[in-house]
Amino acid sequence: SSYLAFLLQSACQVKFNNCAGNKGVRYETNSLDFKVRADGTMYAVHQVQMPSKQMILMVTAWDPQTLGRWEAIIRFLVGEKLQHNGHKPKGRKSIPGELAQQQSDTLLPWRQHQSANGLRRQKRDWVIPPINVPENSRGPFPQQLVRIRSDKDKEIHIRYSITGVGADQPPMEVFSIDPVSGRMYVTRPMDREERASYHLRAHAVDMNGNKVENPIDLYIYVIDMNDNRPEFINQVYNGSVDEGSKPGTYVMTVTANDADDSTTANGMVRYRIVTQTPQSPSQNMFTINSETGDIVTVAAGLDREKVQQYIVIVQATDMEGNLNYGLSNTATAIITVTDVNDNPPEFTTSTYSGEVPENRVEVVVANLTVMDRDQPHSPNWNAIYRIISGDPSGHFTIRTDPVTNEGMVTVVKAVDYEMNRAFMLTVMVSNQAPLASGIQMSFQSTAGVTISVTDVNEAPYFPTNHKLIRLEEGVPTGTVLTTFSAVDPDRFMQQAVRYSKLSDPANWLNINATNGQITTAAVLDRESDYIKNNVYEATFLAADNGIPPASGTGTLQIYLIDINDNAPELLPKEAQICEKPNLNVINITAADADIDPNVGPFVFELPSVPSAVRKNWTITRLNGDYAQLSLRIMYLEAGVYDVPIIVTDSGNPPLYNTSVIKVKVCPCDENGDCTTIGAVAAAGLGTGAIIAILICIIILLTMVLLFVVWMKRREKERHTKQLLIDPEDDVRDNILKYDEEGGGEEDQDYDLSQLQQPETMDHVLNKAPGVRRVDERPIGAEPQYPIRPVIPHPGDIGDFINEGLRAADNDPTGSGSTAGSVSSLNSSSSGDQDYDYLNDWGPRFKKLADMYGGGEED
Repeated sequence: SSYLAFLLQSACQVKFNNCAGNKGVRYETNSLDFKVRADGTMYAVHQVQMPSKQMILMVTAWDPQTLGRWEAIIRFLVGEKLQHNGHKPKGRKSIPGELAQQQSDTLLPWRQHQSANGLRRQKRDWVIPPINVPENSRGPFPQQLVRIRSDKDKEIHIRYSITGVGADQPPMEVFSIDPVSGRMYVTRPMDREERASYHLRAHAVDMNGNKVENPIDLYIYVIDMNDNRPEFINQVYNGSVDEGSKPGTYVMTVTANDADDSTTANGMVRYRIVTQTPQSPSQNMFTINSETGDIVTVAAGLDREKVQQYIVIVQATDMEGNLNYGLSNTATAIITVTDVNDNPPEFTTSTYSGEVPENRVEVVVANLTVMDRDQPHSPNWNAIYRIISGDPSGHFTIRTDPVTNEGMVTVVKAVDYEMNRAFMLTVMVSNQAPLASGIQMSFQSTAGVTISVTDVNEAPYFPTNHKLIRLEEGVPTGTVLTTFSAVDPDRFMQQAVRYSKLSDPANWLNINATNGQITTAAVLDRESDYIKNNVYEATFLAADNGIPPASGTGTLQIYLIDINDNAPELLPKEAQICEKPNLNVINITAADADIDPNVGPFVFELPSVPSAVRKNWTITRLNGDYAQLSLRIMYLEAGVYDVPIIVTDSGNPPLYNTSVIKVKVCPCDENGDCTTIGAVAAAGLGTGAIIAILICIIILLTMVLLFVVWMKRREKERHTKQLLIDPEDDVRDNILKYDEEGGGEEDQDYDLSQLQQPETMDHVLNKAPGVRRVDERPIGAEPQYPIRPVIPHPGDIGDFINEGLRAADNDPTGSGSTAGSVSSLNSSSSGDQDYDYLNDWGPRFKKLADMYGGGEED
């Protein structure tokens, strides 16, 4: 088929007349391509392409007053363009002659007329106009919509069918068709809100199923009925507007939706305000845009302090707001009047009073109360207080109580009753937020505050605390040092001040309880341990007799000037030097408890008495503080010498002291260090002491030898016994060898009776060869000692030793001991002896050999 495009301008005119005429009648079409003016003129809104030779539209006329509705079908026949003159065929309101005879509900194939020159014939095609079905029809069902016929049904039997959504696709069987007659039915009521249109295809086939006509599109439109009320998006809307807003101020928007067709009156919603609560100051404070739902103020006088909230009932009605025929719904709009700072704070009274004790801080002396009608606990209500006069020194500040909004006058700097007995303050209050434009401060925003100061008993104080005085040490007891007096700040009270000591570490001072005069109770010594950096510190107490009593403390510092009252002392106290001169010297200095100039340079000198001091020693001065002590003679015997030295300081007058230094003189090696023997000699040991040391050494060696003999005898007696066990297993009396430092339990139990001389050695001599204990003596003849008395358990170790000495002295052979006879220890013989063997004992006994081995040379 050909597709012809045309622009329809004033295609036709539709007229509707009712009893009242056509005044106010409104027209609508079911096509988006065409519209009808108020005078009934139909026109195309844009270029239209028509897929067929005929276009069928439905025009609806309705009266908004009576709500009557009428419909009519408009058919447009489209002719071909004339190629030779280019004229357009006009759409015609009437039906062509060959179609006018058909029934209005029967659709037949339409045969194209030949052109004026009779050139060609167009292919036949179906013409199916749109079908309009009102929703919510009451039936009866099935209800016939249209009959479809083909002009070939006279020649052959044709069967008709429909396909598409609503026929053979879900929802199924909404529409049906009689396959023989071609009558199409709707089987149930339609709902435009569920589905507004259907697109079906009509088919015509012969009895063999062969296509007789091409399938044609069939459009079914559901005509809207006003069956849905407007529905508000929210049932309750919340909005706000500032108090004092001008008329026309936007508040909020409410919105309602209607499920009906919005292009028809059924879905056109209009808004209006039903009620307003409260109706103050006017019953019409707000208005609403009927089409958009915008709520705005319409009157002045919004005041939060009078009305904080309005409740407005809004109604939405379809049918463009026609209350007679439209459907309605309501919602609630809650409009809150927000606060602005249009009320300045005002003091509840013009004067306030308070009282404060002197010398107190952080004390609330007065509470200032204000009234503010704005929103509590908001910046428009929060109060800020300022002191604008009466407090030049800044003794007070005003803090705001966040809960009550009161102003708390607080002392931040202590006041003095003797300086100010009262204060007259002028205070001002304002809000945290600035006042709204056009609002002036009230005269009640300022007030006066009278604050009286009460006198309290104040503690006496020392005007010059940490008082410092200077004097020489050593002043006599009872010396007046100073008057350390306190001042009582209570000028308007008659009070007496008493003084006492609080701290006097050395107990050197006294203070007069009445006038504070300080005298010495002992001699002040700068060199005392109580002095720190030449300063002595004491603390005193001054107390009044007020009620209650008050006291203050003061510190007195005494700077002591040094006098030369300490003689110097020699350092060091002990020293060591070689017996030959020029090998080394002793460096000496002095210590003085005084300070400059009562210390060095020092003078060091040797006394003239005894004369041996200057004969043997000499002092060489190095500088003002150091000197050297050295030997004057070529040789001085080793020993310890007390060398007196006179040390004199540089004080005025100077003080001197004779100090003694103990000098050890000893033989030295080639490096100038004392030798070992020299250190012994230098320790001051005489000949008798050295002999005593040698005797002790000999006794010690003798005891060791006796112990060895005792062990041998014990071993011999053990072998004479009849042992029940192998001697190898007898571990009680064995002397065991340990690899560690400590011994075991086996060697701790000794039988002292075994120290006696064994009676026989037969058990040893008769023992089989090769069987010996590790603690036995070798087998062989030994000299026999006289039988010693048996002492099973000597109680006194001295008796035990004497017995050993006696046994040794009675030995005729002298060979019983490897140490030889020691009987000479008890001998009183004074014969000469040869001590040269001491030279063989090593360097430590060389001095003894020199002392005693020289015979008469010594």
